[in-house]
Amino acid sequence: MQYAIVTECNKCVCCYACTVACKVENNPPLGNHWTKILRVGPNPINEGDTFPDVEMYYLPMKCQHCRTPECVSVCPTGASQKLEDGTVQIDKEKCIGCQFCVMACPYAVRALNKETKVVEKCTMCEQLIAAGGQPECVSACTGGALHFGDLDDASSEVSKLVAEAGDRAHTLPDVGNGPTNIYILDKQKWRL
Repeated sequence: MQYAIVTECNKCVCCYACTVACKVENNPPLGNHWTKILRVGPNPINEGDTFPDVEMYYLPMKCQHCRTPECVSVCPTGASQKLEDGTVQIDKEKCIGCQFCVMACPYAVRALNKETKVVEKCTMCEQLIAAGGQPECVSACTGGALHFGDLDDASSEVSKLVAEAGDRAHTLPDVGNGPTNIYILDKQKWRL
């Protein structure tokens, strides 16, 4: 089993509903965001093109819940853990705030909570999925860009969406960690 979030980038309108919903549901401290929206572009559509022949899209960024997360292997206390559902979680009782996991994450999606002195990140709303729900960012997405499910289940909505997308489906750059969140983008070239 591998829970993941599939993002249809062309449907993301940068409304920040996912960021706000995450803040409301998980209450990270002021200044910390478990979901961030990055703007990619504007970039020329073809080599040599200039304005107005440009393209731009938004990329919701959060923990990638990797298949072989480096953050888990560098954690000296076992606080960072890969669960059976494929999500990567932090046991706050075991976290000593050393931030080795923060340094090991290639996507810069972990942060130290300065109040509690433990590292925090997107939990994929573990509390909601354990109760049979979905992450709050997915529920709040006004453009219908975010989809949640089990990538390893060929009959799941997310698996079908990825299969239909074919070569338009991408992960963030893989440096041996196996990021699982998928980004689907209808464009000639994929730029990150």
